[in-house]
Amino acid sequence: MARILKKRTLTPVTRLFVVEAPLIAAAARPGQFVITRVREDGERIPLTIADFDEAGGTITIVVQEVGVTTRLLGALEEGDDILDVVGPLGTAPEIPPGGHVVGVGGGFGAAALLSLMRELTSRGDRTTAIVGARAKDLLILTDELGAVCDSLELCTDDGSAGFKGLVTERLQQLIDGDGDGGTSPDRVLAIGPMPMMRAVAETTRGAGIETLVSMDPLMIDGTGMCGGCRVTVNGTVKFACVDGPFFDAHAVDFNEAVRRNKMYADLEHAAADRQATACQGAAGGA
Repeated sequence: MARILKKRTLTPVTRLFVVEAPLIAAAARPGQFVITRVREDGERIPLTIADFDEAGGTITIVVQEVGVTTRLLGALEEGDDILDVVGPLGTAPEIPPGGHVVGVGGGFGAAALLSLMRELTSRGDRTTAIVGARAKDLLILTDELGAVCDSLELCTDDGSAGFKGLVTERLQQLIDGDGDGGTSPDRVLAIGPMPMMRAVAETTRGAGIETLVSMDPLMIDGTGMCGGCRVTVNGTVKFACVDGPFFDAHAVDFNEAVRRNKMYADLEHAAADRQATACQGAAGGA
C-alpha cells in the first residue's frame, strides 16, 4: 500500500496526489509511470509519474476522473492508502542534449511534462512548454511548468487564457519562427489525448522535426507479459509498457492505436452505469 500524503484538486475532475513511495522515488526517471490498483477486484491503470522526490521518498501522480477506477482513486483523501502502486515502469526517453525542445501537453497530459522539462532545462537545453485546454479553468500546473521552462505558452479553445486556438496551431507558429527569440523547435515531445498527439505528429512531419509521443494504450501488468499494450511502430509491434511509452510520432500507426483504445468502450460505459446505480442506491438507503 502507498499512503496519500497530499491531495490537491486541479480541476473539477482532476486530482493531484503526493504519495509515499520511497523505493519508486529512488529509482524513477522523468517519463516513467506507475500502475495502480484501488481495490482487490479492480482494474490496473497506468499513471505517469508527474514528479518525484528521492530525498522525501514521494512521487506525484495526477488523475483525471474518466471511468470507474479513476473516480474511485479521485475520491481517496489524505491519509488514505492506495492498494497497489507499482513502478517505476517504462523506459525514460533518450533525448540528445542541446537545441530547443518544445513540450506539448493537452489537458491533464501537461502534468507529465513537469519532470521532463525540468530535467531538460537543468542540463542546459532551451525549453518551451505549450499547454492547452478548452478553457482557462481546465489548465493545470501552469505555475509549476512556468518555473521549470524558459517559456510557457498557454492555449485555450475559447480564448479565456493565452492563445485562442489549438496547441498545434501555436506549435505551427513556433515552427514558423513566431515565438520567444524566434527559435524554431529542434525536438518536440507531445503528451495528451490520442487525437492531439496525432495532430502534433502531422504538424511536425513536414518540417522534419524529431517528435516523440507518449502512448497510453490499455495495460494490465506493465511488464510486457500480457501483450495488451501493443503499438505498431514502423510496421513492428512494440509494447508501450517496456519499449515505451515514448515512440517516434512519425512512425506510430495511430489508426490502429485509436481503434485499440476504443475496444472496451462499451464495457467501460456499462461499469460506469453500474457504479452510478450503486451510488444512487446507497444514497437512497442512507
